[in-house]
Amino acid sequence: TTKFDLLIETIVKDANVLHTLVDDLHIEKLILQIGSSPMPSHETTPIPIQFYQYKDSIENDIQQADLVISHAGAGTILQTLEANKPLLVVINEQLMNNHQLEIAHVMEKQGYLYFCTCATLAETLKKFVNHRFEQYEKGNPLLFGRYLNEIMTE
Repeated sequence: TTKFDLLIETIVKDANVLHTLVDDLHIEKLILQIGSSPMPSHETTPIPIQFYQYKDSIENDIQQADLVISHAGAGTILQTLEANKPLLVVINEQLMNNHQLEIAHVMEKQGYLYFCTCATLAETLKKFVNHRFEQYEKGNPLLFGRYLNEIMTE
């Protein structure tokens, strides 16, 4: 539900991002949830791109993914970590009172994911080559909510 046009545009238009995804991480296809954002032209990208606006559930996409690149929504973070998928959280610096940064920073510090901004996306993607994250243990969603409250008040 959150627009993040810059993230979509960076993934589709940044040659360094595309090079890292294709050549270093061997990603063969991108599936992008663009919400209400316009899809940038992508005719010349070196990788097939599928996109959609919304789905009732992105669980199947996450299960099939080799890598998930996401904004820092708590629901997406939890769903991706529970699926034991590598996760790169991209912070939307245009948001006021950016709690996304706080959540992503703590989760990266604990070894569950990497986070970056659109400006550092290509550089951060390179960290995924041969990297293994801490495995997140699926738990009670209420406990995750309490955990988020704790790290937000630290």
